[in-house]
Amino acid sequence: MATGTPQPAFVLVRPQMGENIGSAARAMWNFGLDRMRLVAPRDGWPNPSAVAMSSGAGRLLDEAQLSEDIAGAVADCTWVLATTARPRDMTKTVYTPEAAMAETARRIAAGEKVAVLFGPERAGLENEDIAQANAIVSVPVNPAFASLNLAQCVLLCAYEWQRATGEADPVVEALAGTEIAAQHEVDHLARHYEERMEEAGFFFPATKAPAMKLNLRNMWSRMPLTRADVQMLHGMMRQIVRWKDKGAD
Repeated sequence: MATGTPQPAFVLVRPQMGENIGSAARAMWNFGLDRMRLVAPRDGWPNPSAVAMSSGAGRLLDEAQLSEDIAGAVADCTWVLATTARPRDMTKTVYTPEAAMAETARRIAAGEKVAVLFGPERAGLENEDIAQANAIVSVPVNPAFASLNLAQCVLLCAYEWQRATGEADPVVEALAGTEIAAQHEVDHLARHYEERMEEAGFFFPATKAPAMKLNLRNMWSRMPLTRADVQMLHGMMRQIVRWKDKGAD
């Protein structure tokens, strides 16, 4: 069963290879999309090659809606986007994938039904196909090599849909079970190193010692140290001192 999450339908128009249909299904499911529609797949439907490439997303293929033409595939939709990497001499609003999925999210939240058309592998959507869409999604690719694999294009749009509707933080510090070191822990580490380095005669000549210590303190403060880092650095210094004392014996 399809999820109840409001989302766009991804319509594969005259896809040529079952493998690409399966890869597109996998890409959709990676980002929580499960409304696949197929328009006149070249090798018929169902297609065993699509199942083999779907890698756990076979449910999307089982529930995919099959239509003879684009009109039938998008009959229930209020806004239709057509993807293309080539310039088209047509008067239509052109969106990047990011802007297209943001607008899609806005329209779906308002109760509209949206479909995104993806063309066949050989040359993409024809102008006659695009004429049935309300707007264009143009992927900013290398103009010298504008050809995108069908599943790659699906993945790009699915990813932007997730970005437009998800709650993912743009940056996350993965601390692997530890915590950021408190200031007093970093201060203790700095004093430990200063004392041992003082004993080793590192701060020489004496006239430069204050500036050297200041630079060392500044280095510690710039480093995003965790408690595990601080403990390891303490241990490193202790081992160095033990090794030195052992050598002196």
